[in-house]
Amino acid sequence: MGGLSIGRVALVNDPAAIRRVLMDNTQNYHKDWLQRRVLSAGLSNGLLTADGHQWRMQRRALAPLFARRTVISFTAAMIDVAAAMVERLKSRDGQIEDMAVEVTRVTLEVLEKTMFADGLGRSAEEIRVAMKHYFEAIGRLDPFDVLGLSSVVPRLSRWKVRPMLRLFETAIDTIVSTRRRRIAEDPAGVPRDILTLLLEARDPETGEGLIEVEVRANILTFIAAGHETTANSITWSLFLLSQSPEWCSRVQAEADRELDGDIGGLADRLVETRAVIEESNRLYPPIAAISRAALGPDELAGEPIRRGTMVVIAPYVLHRHHSLWADPDRFDPRRFLGDAREAIDRFAYLPFGVGPRICIGASLALQEASIVVAAVLRHFALELAPGHVVSPIHRATLRPSGGLPMIVRRR
Repeated sequence: MGGLSIGRVALVNDPAAIRRVLMDNTQNYHKDWLQRRVLSAGLSNGLLTADGHQWRMQRRALAPLFARRTVISFTAAMIDVAAAMVERLKSRDGQIEDMAVEVTRVTLEVLEKTMFADGLGRSAEEIRVAMKHYFEAIGRLDPFDVLGLSSVVPRLSRWKVRPMLRLFETAIDTIVSTRRRRIAEDPAGVPRDILTLLLEARDPETGEGLIEVEVRANILTFIAAGHETTANSITWSLFLLSQSPEWCSRVQAEADRELDGDIGGLADRLVETRAVIEESNRLYPPIAAISRAALGPDELAGEPIRRGTMVVIAPYVLHRHHSLWADPDRFDPRRFLGDAREAIDRFAYLPFGVGPRICIGASLALQEASIVVAAVLRHFALELAPGHVVSPIHRATLRPSGGLPMIVRRR
């Protein structure tokens, strides 16, 4: 712990203390002011930032959207999108391609087929570029936020994000108005995708639906989280596989064996591919830090926590902690196979968070990532472009700085 310009901060790596913050004593730890300001650009009133009654109502109402049956029903769409990417890459045999960009396009196409069947309101490429700039803008701390100045003081970072937010707002207006019109004209014929389910969602306890501002915030949340974090997970997996001939061969063998089989339960059969995804998420977690503000005094790992302390849980640090992991910097998907997976402390591995606020789309992201990685490895050998050095950069999510240029060769 230490005193900084942003106040008193406690960095927590003890699993028992993490459990207390995120599970056992959650009423004492709320989203802190700094995180709220970072996420306030368009994501206010959605699941990421809501608290109290607003969050509980939304979570109950939206949980069925990501039930196992719904997620499994998206398998065919994910396979189709992955196959289309494979066909595009086949025409570029031997060329250098930025796989980070290719994968982002894939995750946006999956969004269109599973969440927003009428389209994203703008071209997928416009959305991709805008999202890239959006995360770069919100991922940089504004000096005024660090100094604790009032939110009424203009921020340069917020000015930079305004053009992207306007694009998202017009896209979301188009998405929602098109779907509401279709529901009114032909309720039986509208796609039963995430958007329809979102507009129809009701809190099972109160019968409340989401108000318009919550609908908008959650659509932006689903677009942002549904492509950015999943794309990063796939990108890091492809990079790590390119550095491991053994695991590349194992994933290829599994893909050859399973991808032509029954699509029912496909993601469950991609056992080794999923282990690769989970190990990639350990080394390069989509969300590199989780923070909370202590509403009252507490004790964590034997240390007193004062009221107002910012408690930071950093999965990037936690997942590489030498007291929790054997040879933590080594890429070893065996950690996530069989009994080894069961031995991992639930509060030592947090790629999607844990507890009541665990990422609602975690199972969807893992399924999509497994299918896309298997499809790519089945058809291609990937080699990092000569001279390119891969290093992570934190821009709200953890992405490779400078993308991931790779030589793509057909098997």
